[in-house]
Amino acid sequence: ITPDSPTQRVGNKLLEGFQKVRHARRMVSLNDVFDKSEIEAWIERTDKLIPGHRHEFFTDIKMDGLACALIYIDGVLIQAVTRGDSFIGEDVTNNVRTIKNVPLRLHEASGFEKFLVGRTEIRGEIVMLKRDFAALNEKQKASGQPEFANPRNLAAGTIRQLDPSLVAARPLHFRGYDVLRDNDAEVPTNSFAYEALTALGITRNQQASVFTTLADVMNFVNEWDDKRHDLPFNTDGLVIKINDRALYESLGLVGKNPRGAVAYKYAAEQATTIVRDIVISIGRTGAATPVAVFDPVVVAGTTVQHASLHNADEIARLDVRRADTVVIFKAGDIIPQVESVLKELRPAGTKPIDYPAELARQYPELEFVRPAGEAVYRVKGLSGPLILKRALAHFASKGALDIDTLGEKNVEALVEAGLVNDLADIYRLTKDDLLQLERFAEISAQKLIDAIAAKKQPALERFLFGLGIRHVGAQTAIDLTNHFESLEAMSRATIDELREVDGVGEIVAESIVAWVADEDNVKLLEKFADLGVTPQFSQKTDRLAGQSFVITGTLQSMGRETAAEKIRELGGTFQTAVAKDTTYLVAGGKVGASKLKKAEQYGTKIIDEQTLLELIQ
Repeated sequence: ITPDSPTQRVGNKLLEGFQKVRHARRMVSLNDVFDKSEIEAWIERTDKLIPGHRHEFFTDIKMDGLACALIYIDGVLIQAVTRGDSFIGEDVTNNVRTIKNVPLRLHEASGFEKFLVGRTEIRGEIVMLKRDFAALNEKQKASGQPEFANPRNLAAGTIRQLDPSLVAARPLHFRGYDVLRDNDAEVPTNSFAYEALTALGITRNQQASVFTTLADVMNFVNEWDDKRHDLPFNTDGLVIKINDRALYESLGLVGKNPRGAVAYKYAAEQATTIVRDIVISIGRTGAATPVAVFDPVVVAGTTVQHASLHNADEIARLDVRRADTVVIFKAGDIIPQVESVLKELRPAGTKPIDYPAELARQYPELEFVRPAGEAVYRVKGLSGPLILKRALAHFASKGALDIDTLGEKNVEALVEAGLVNDLADIYRLTKDDLLQLERFAEISAQKLIDAIAAKKQPALERFLFGLGIRHVGAQTAIDLTNHFESLEAMSRATIDELREVDGVGEIVAESIVAWVADEDNVKLLEKFADLGVTPQFSQKTDRLAGQSFVITGTLQSMGRETAAEKIRELGGTFQTAVAKDTTYLVAGGKVGASKLKKAEQYGTKIIDEQTLLELIQ
């Protein structure tokens, strides 16, 4: 069987994970501009940087997908790597092989024979076409499953599945936008790269054009500003590059972005809605972030019902109040924002938001300070590193992801060394990173890396509990998981929809909405996804549904937390104190007299450890 045989498209072997791969050339992202005047300013700057040259501008539609590099050796596909952090990506070869329009062998074409010799790298985007996404959601709806939020998230999540047959069942699509050869002279211009893509059998956009004047570039921008919704895939803007590759490279980088190109992001779509509440979220650094909760509204293709208000200054600038009608847009077509308040529609009797008073009302147990020179209020006495250490220890704890080698001392060492700056960063760690620290030797470093890698597909309820959302304990995480079945579905839920979940009242619902709307948390979840972390929902048996348990004393066969976990897995509820609705009090060794007394008072059935084992086995 040859490597390009059709039988090589779908494997039947589950993957254990995705190997890290260093890009031969950095896979840079482009500098974003959001105003047409910024395009004109960029063109003027490039004219000054390369005077005397009459240069061409290469323009194309910017696809909203997952960037990926396909590596061909002597014309045969041997590897596919995601963008990752631009230096290092993940090897997703087995999954990309299942994408039907990715050629396993490049086509032969007159004039392009050299591309079939040696190494040819094709860069492009993995997307899901609008029609395929709509059809897939129809199937989801018909089978009673939650619908997917948008094509980009679905494509990105699908390509990181460990089961290639599942990837093959979803209609992913690849579109190339660049060709790289070891000899740069073989691809002299970006427009020639597109000719090569077509010749080699790679699908690419047909809208790409070359212009020599600012006026022509701006006409292209204006044309697709109006026509973008007619495209078969989602787009969030246009790409404009210097066409000559040698000139493009000569301009170098500004930070992580090439000077020779920009990405123009379309003006965000807008919608109006009514603010129902303003809740405050405490982030991982102790920062208090206000969040507007409003009636659900569709913006840029997805339904949103909350948006960050950033800080007290932004609330004051907007003068946003409860019951106000506001204009909502999505920054970069991704993150919901409040653009303005329609004050002419403001009801009588509304009051300005007193931010310190709101903090005191929503978090009476905490004290807040506003450090000099900062726009945000923070929890007094808790520094960012201290909060991160606590959050990471909780994330790795037995009740959450249960990463047994990531204990308190290791967490402290990682945070203090600057190797971990948020929860997702543990999935970036390498053995070489750990060997820089005194605590680790070869074996212990590898053991921790393996333990973390083993938790890339955690149970959804454990992952949700591990995120540390205020008021969301282990049992609530299970209830939310069983109700919504995906983090994405829960993230889209309104306060009223959250309150339909058993055990979730208004306070818990508001806390979840505030957490989901916090920009830091949005970026954190995206980072988890980019690193291949995919929480899994599995239908649990409900044998103990409606039954609640309290344990008193010491169990001989297992720890209390393990017993609680088994009870929850079977649909039961674990309580810390006897109440009127408690079904069983499990009496171990050295029982607590007060719990026994309460059980007798409420008529709660008292059972021994052996009876508990019979119930949960």
